[in-house]
Amino acid sequence: MGSIYILPSHRAIAPEVTLRQSGGSVSATIPKELARRFHLEPGDRIQAIKTEDGILLTPFNPTVQQALDLASGAAKQFQPALRELAQ
Repeated sequence: MGSIYILPSHRAIAPEVTLRQSGGSVSATIPKELARRFHLEPGDRIQAIKTEDGILLTPFNPTVQQALDLASGAAKQFQPALRELAQ
């Protein structure tokens, strides 16, 4: 399974992805051709990662998730120091 970037419309690889209310969440409907192209099946686990260009949908990887959690925790812990360095 490959990664999919959800980018601004001028760089999109599919004409549209529909968002729907699903309980307390919002679900994306991935067009059949896009799902086939990236070997996506119902029940597959993916991660949504915020990037400068949009949202990256990529196969779920527990190691990547642990690294993201660690980086998020470090950013919170050292937020005052990071703000000071940014000035």
